[in-house]
Amino acid sequence: MGIIKVENIRVFANHGCLKEETKIGSNYRVDIEIKANLQKSSKTDELSDTVDYVLLNRIAKEEMQKPSKLLETVVKRMLTRIFAEEKLIKKATVSVSKLNPPIGGDVESVTIKMTERRKK
Repeated sequence: MGIIKVENIRVFANHGCLKEETKIGSNYRVDIEIKANLQKSSKTDELSDTVDYVLLNRIAKEEMQKPSKLLETVVKRMLTRIFAEEKLIKKATVSVSKLNPPIGGDVESVTIKMTERRKK
């Protein structure tokens, strides 16, 4: 088993419960970590035998562009697509952080993090 991480994907998006949040938008950070069997690709040196991190980046960016009230919804959409689009993945963790959230204080970010395993 091996791990692939795509970290600090920077995205501007329009999520939030407040009208101002969805109108103005905010900066976000997305982190994805997957577990998969990387033994075959380590021997064949072929992209078709591994998890393409370009795909993971694209899923993150595309799902972030669909406005939602809750980041939990966005994270769940990403996890669903990750498992649907890449059969090699056994486990995935996705984090979405809203940078400088409008919560009335000096807060760097608020993060939603969810992990799922492939159902057999």
